[in-house]
Amino acid sequence: MEILAEGMGECLGWHDPDEHRLWVRENKPRSMVDKQMSVREAVERFVQDGNLIAVGGFGHVRVSMAIIYEIIRQKRRNLAIAAKTAVHDIDLLIAGGCISKVECAYAFGHELRGLSPAGRRAVESGTVRVVAETSNAGFQWRFLAAAMGIPFIPARTLMGTDTFAKSAAKVARDPWSGNLVCLLPALYPDVAIIHVHRSDRFGNCQVDGSIVEDFELARAARRVLVTTEEIVDNEVIRNEPHRTVIPFLFVDAVCEVPYGAHPACMPYKYFSDEPHIKEWLTLTNTETGTQEYLDRYVFGVKDFEEYLKRVGGVRRMKELKRVEDMQAPIWGEEE
Repeated sequence: MEILAEGMGECLGWHDPDEHRLWVRENKPRSMVDKQMSVREAVERFVQDGNLIAVGGFGHVRVSMAIIYEIIRQKRRNLAIAAKTAVHDIDLLIAGGCISKVECAYAFGHELRGLSPAGRRAVESGTVRVVAETSNAGFQWRFLAAAMGIPFIPARTLMGTDTFAKSAAKVARDPWSGNLVCLLPALYPDVAIIHVHRSDRFGNCQVDGSIVEDFELARAARRVLVTTEEIVDNEVIRNEPHRTVIPFLFVDAVCEVPYGAHPACMPYKYFSDEPHIKEWLTLTNTETGTQEYLDRYVFGVKDFEEYLKRVGGVRRMKELKRVEDMQAPIWGEEE
């Protein structure tokens, strides 16, 4: 195949598909066994210094913040992250000293809430390096290539842009039509971190609403850590098998964590905690404020359950559920 151009970005997460297939065969049993464990145990067992991680969900929606906080608490270091739609998760991980490399599609901003002081400060100072760029579609198709067990996937994207120049992609001539195509390398994260609405103890996971890229991501990653709003009986899963987005054979850990996406939102369950996110963005304008937040909400609590109590407990979670249900007043209004 004739290669006509190459991006200059670092190619994170690529493996020879046959090598990956062998790794999976030797390291991931396909039997239907109980995978329930605590978030602490999941991080201790499966997240290692230097890993490439990818986080499911989208932006502030359905993100496993329980695992993000625990990675910081356990002081994992030199992680790389596939920042496909990374906002609060990557900002916290960078502030906690966990991230050294980023491949970026969307990061360093909190959408309409504003930019990310902690993340941007780290990149500007050189503490964290953006080693490659791609698009959201680029990430999804790279995960798809990995899930399919192929070394790359052709697409009609990135070409003619500065993003291509900073990516790990290549431009080639299609041997059939003679037209140009962009070759996106497969991406196999070491660890995928995904939050779902329900799972059984074996790791059969169901998501209500948009699944974003989690279908592909779960099949591409070497390890898949799932937090779930609730663990249900296997019969509940079997009654609606078409809703199972991630089957058990891909999952390594299942952690039951109600409100595990807080302060992000969980569709149909609870809204994002906007005052808490604002507190984060305000405090992280300075290094002192950033450390104050981490001391209060990460290192000052033993686990995510204690964190939830610190941010308002059951009463606050019920308020966020009412907002999601469209039954509460707009923020700041009197009831």
